[in-house]
Amino acid sequence: MKHSYKEMTLEELVAKRDQLHKEYFDLRMRRVLGHVENPLAVRTIKRNIARTNTLIREYELGIRKSAK
Repeated sequence: MKHSYKEMTLEELVAKRDQLHKEYFDLRMRRVLGHVENPLAVRTIKRNIARTNTLIREYELGIRKSAK
């Protein structure tokens, strides 16, 4: 796995965003039920989702070029 989001391709970013959305949903459900062991993880996941969305948007606008 690549260590930086900036090193990922567009396809990897979309897959990572989907994975983060699933993790975020699971954490939200656990928080509602009252069984969250790390409440800081919610904030971290939300920030990572924002990072991936930003990079995906850069690809869409042509700011970031995919290495083919």
